[in-house]
Amino acid sequence: RKMVKGNEAVAMGAMDAGCKYYFGYPITPQNEIPEYLSRELPKIGGVFLQAESEIAAINMLLGAGSSGVRAMTSSSSPGISLKQEGISYMAGSEVPGVIVNMSRSSPGLGGISASQGDYWQAVKGGGHGDYHLIVLAPHSVQELYTLTARAFDYADKYRNPVMVLGDAVLGQMKEPLLRELPPPMDLPSKDWALTGRRGGRPQNVIKSLYLDDGELEKHIWKLVEKYERVKKEAVLYETKQVEDADLILVAFGTAARICKTSQRMARDLGLPVGLVRPISLYPFPEEVLR
Repeated sequence: RKMVKGNEAVAMGAMDAGCKYYFGYPITPQNEIPEYLSRELPKIGGVFLQAESEIAAINMLLGAGSSGVRAMTSSSSPGISLKQEGISYMAGSEVPGVIVNMSRSSPGLGGISASQGDYWQAVKGGGHGDYHLIVLAPHSVQELYTLTARAFDYADKYRNPVMVLGDAVLGQMKEPLLRELPPPMDLPSKDWALTGRRGGRPQNVIKSLYLDDGELEKHIWKLVEKYERVKKEAVLYETKQVEDADLILVAFGTAARICKTSQRMARDLGLPVGLVRPISLYPFPEEVLR
């Protein structure tokens, strides 16, 4: 184990999962992610590109993901807002990619302190149109590493953008990290990717524009079927002493760490308090709360 900063754990998890392309633009409090990748990606033949804006970065991710490679971008709250149109395009085009949001206090430009104010934007699809991201919420440096790596698997499995939703506390804190990947997933082939037509390959088309009568509606129902499958297969959560609880705390990320301490203190006083920590915010673990 090594003492590692949260933002660097994200970068390590991405590289260990096979990410070789990163596109981003600086913003506090996530700057250690691009700093780390700008130094380490070229060593393994990867590409780090500081784009001219957040809008450029997300569209570069759309382009790279369309070719089937593992690619990532990262930002923080107002920067993620600027990426929303491109994220909607990725979801509509079914292009995999990982987006990391180390959220900070807002609205507007806000400040650089920690916040969980981006929750609704993340889980409801912050851009235009009917779509969902898969949203994973780490609560430790170890999970920043593990869930970032897992995000690439989910992106490839479901052909969908995945967001890792952290915050300023998690990104800036240091904790012990065991650099060990989660178990491998059985992933589909990428025969849909734009890799050229050498050798007589059939033409692939990736788009989110459907103009013929009924064509867009058919595509949206296809996306809905995928989201229903995600709800069945990708729910992640942690529970603590919920079986006999009269009161159950529900929290994610940094707030869940505080609630874990509160729940333990309540139990020490003989109070039947439990905890549910959603790890996947979309899909949300509705069944466990029922």
